[in-house]
Order: sequence, then C-alpha cells, then structure tokens
Amino acid sequence: MWSLYTYHHLLAFLLTFLSYVLLHASRKTFSNVKVSISAQWTPSALQQNGSNSSLSPGETWEENQLFADVEEATLFLGALDSIFLFSYAVGLYISGVIGDRFNLRYVLSFGLCGSAVTEFVFGTLTEWLHFYNVYFYCILWVINGLLQSTVWPCVVAIMGNWFGKSGRGFIFGLWSACASVGNILGAFLASSVLKYGYEYAFLVTSVVQFAGGVVVFFGLLTSPKEIGLSDYSETGLRSVTRDSDSQHPLMNDDEDALCDDYSIQQRDEELEPQPKAIGFLQAFCLPGVIPYSLAYACLKLVNYSFFFWLPFYLCNNFGWKEVQADRLSVWYDVGGIVGGTVQGLISDVLGKRAPVLAISLLLAMGALVGYSHSPNNQLVNGALLATTGFLIGGPSNIISSAISADLGRQGALQNSQQALATVTGIVDGTGSIGAAGGQYLVSLIESKLGWMCVFYFFIIMTGCSVLFIIPLLYREICSLCRDSQARTHQL
Repeated sequence: MWSLYTYHHLLAFLLTFLSYVLLHASRKTFSNVKVSISAQWTPSALQQNGSNSSLSPGETWEENQLFADVEEATLFLGALDSIFLFSYAVGLYISGVIGDRFNLRYVLSFGLCGSAVTEFVFGTLTEWLHFYNVYFYCILWVINGLLQSTVWPCVVAIMGNWFGKSGRGFIFGLWSACASVGNILGAFLASSVLKYGYEYAFLVTSVVQFAGGVVVFFGLLTSPKEIGLSDYSETGLRSVTRDSDSQHPLMNDDEDALCDDYSIQQRDEELEPQPKAIGFLQAFCLPGVIPYSLAYACLKLVNYSFFFWLPFYLCNNFGWKEVQADRLSVWYDVGGIVGGTVQGLISDVLGKRAPVLAISLLLAMGALVGYSHSPNNQLVNGALLATTGFLIGGPSNIISSAISADLGRQGALQNSQQALATVTGIVDGTGSIGAAGGQYLVSLIESKLGWMCVFYFFIIMTGCSVLFIIPLLYREICSLCRDSQARTHQL
C-alpha cells in the first residue's frame, strides 16, 4: 500500500494538516484570552487606560456599549461562542456545496486568509483603535464562523482525492489529530505573548494563519489529476499522460511535436466526461449520511463540551489552579489523537467502521461514569481523561474525517465523484448544531443540578450516538459474518 504513495501525497497530507492546525490554533486563542478580554471590557480596566483618562468609566463604557462588570462581559463571551458555533454550522452546509463546485484550493485559501483578517480586526485592530461595540463584535464573529466553515469540508475532500479507501482509516485517524495539535499550538502562542496584551495573541495567530493560507494557495495540489495522475481502483494511481510526455524538458527544439502531443491529449481529456457535483438533497439522502450525521451531532456535543468546559470544571470542582487545569486538560486531546489513529487502523483491518465505533462508544459510557467519580488526584484524573479522550475523541475524529470521506466516495454516487465536500459539510454541520445547542444545555444543567447530572447527560448523548448507527452496525456485522463463512467454505 505504502509504495503507491508519492511525495505529492505527503505534501497534500502536510498542507491540509497545517491548514486545520492553524485554524484551530486561532480558535483556541479566543478561549485562552477570555479572562483578559472580559477585564478589558469593564469600567475598572478602562479607568486604568491612559488614553481614556479624560472620561469617567461610566461615560466610556456607555459610549462604547461595554459592560458594568466582569460577569456581564463573561456572559457576552459565552454568547459569542454560541454565535460562532451556529454560524459555523450553517456555513458548513453551504461551504460543502461550494467546495464541490469551485476549486478547492481557492475556497480553502479564501477561508484561511479571510478568517485571519476577521480575527485581526476583532482582537487587535479594535483594541488598538479603542473601539468597543458589542454589535460589531457579533457581526465579526458571525463572519468568522462562516469563513472558518469553508476549511474542514475542503481539507477532507482534498484528502479523499489523494487517499483511497484502502488504509484510509489509519491515515485519516492520524491526520485528524490536526485539531488537537492546533489546540496545543494555540495555547502556546497565546500564552507566549499574553503578557503584552490580548491583542498581540490575536495578532500572532492571525498573521501565522494568513501566511498559512498563502502557502496553501501556491503549494497545494487538490487532486492527483493536477499532476497527470488519476484514481485507479480506489487504492492506486495510474498515469493519464501519453508515452513519456512527463519526461520532456521545458524547452525543446522539437516544439511542433510537443504541441501536437499536447493537442491530442487535450482532445482526449475533453472527450472524457467530467463528474458533476451532486445536489445538497441528493447528498443528504446518500446511504449512511443521515445516521452518521445524527450520531455525530450527539458525539460532537460531548466532545466540544470537554473542549469548552473541561478547564473550568477542573478549577471549579477540584479547586486546582487555572494553569494546572489547562495543562491537565491536554491529556484529553492526547487520548483523542491516539484513539483516532488506533481505531482507524483497526477499522482498516476489519474493512468496517461501525463495529469499531460502537464498541468504543459503549466503553466510553463506562469511562464517563468512572471520570465523574475521579478522586482529587491529578495523576489519576489525567489517566482517566486520556482514556475518555481515547474512547470519545477517537470516534469523533473517525466520523468527521475517514467516514465522511467514505460516504463522499461510495458506490451510490455512480459517475459523480463531486460529493466529498458536500457530504463532509452535512456531517460536520449537523454535528456543530448539536455542539452549539449542547453548550447552553451544559451550563443550564450545571447551574440547576450540578456536575454529576452533566456527566449523566453526556452518557445519554453517547448512548444516542450508538443508537443512530445501529442499522449500519447490523449490516456491517452481517457482512463480516458472510465474509467469514465464504472464507471457511473456500478452505
């Protein structure tokens, strides 16, 4: 299998990986500087600002529509999270369709660079200009959610173009660690410059992300066909060039012959039917799309709840310092990275995804029960976190990457292969809607009933993920049994 891959495959892997690492780093930056932002948006902080010393705090915050205290500012930051997630979810449905109809490289670069500019305006430019307006912030964050939604469908579609189904589980499982790596990078970049002001955290991550968008625009190949290769039996590659055209030098004395060869090849390519982009409703009705989308909505709710609430829970429930909580929460991401890779490899060996996911999610329900009773010990808590991340983050990574690519390249598409981005947008968009609604429910349940009931809620949602894939699980188990019986008869 590995002999089929070239350095072009490696380049596509690394550039798409880098794209989402930078995107998640900027997303994590906003979470890491919330305390500094909420302090800056209150009258007490503005009173210490020399440029505003001529105005009383009340006049300044009334003029700029800021907040009376840190608690109000924190609530607004939470509202920005929900605004971002909902706009991100809506954008995913649209971006997937756009990605299948336009050049994936253009759409991806536009999303990366546009999001970087938006974050620069939101966090850096407004602070430099001392311009504070809640409506302006909301508009910017809606735009940011829409722009960021273009990235995931495009990178999954590009990876699906380069890597066939054979080995896709392992490769995509390893590749889907990009989100967790981005979280770690974002925390590092933000913490390294936060002492100079939160605006510099946004400056650093936005500049790095914009530079990454430029590199992607000039360096990324979206498909093997761009270098004269095309799919071959889903696993290999074959050349579509004639004779030794690819070996001709750029300059050649026999120019007419080269022109004749090119014109013949161009006519042959024009005669080859181009795959059409599938419609949104058609993609939504493809086998497996709805069950996996609903399962991912429940699973992403749990996964993103850990992303947003884990440090707060560790501080609130165990009384640990914020720095300790931030470092300890990394173990959940580490478990997700290992889980996605290992479970993807196992699903490749079996040739089926649903049985691996079902077993992992059933075990995850037990892991959630165990973690909810974790003692006040960082070593034990970290081990339980890594286990929970392995069993929850792993399936989440597999559904959002490898399974989305499988669904977008299945046999039901017939002659149309332009469905990868659309299907990915549907799956991830549905998951993001579940995650957005779940954040409000988590805060509501915690305030009314406590953290133990929050974990019960997570267990129920994880169980619902299993329920939604039961029809697919039944079919794949039956298929495994038939294959086993066929091998037995052959022996």
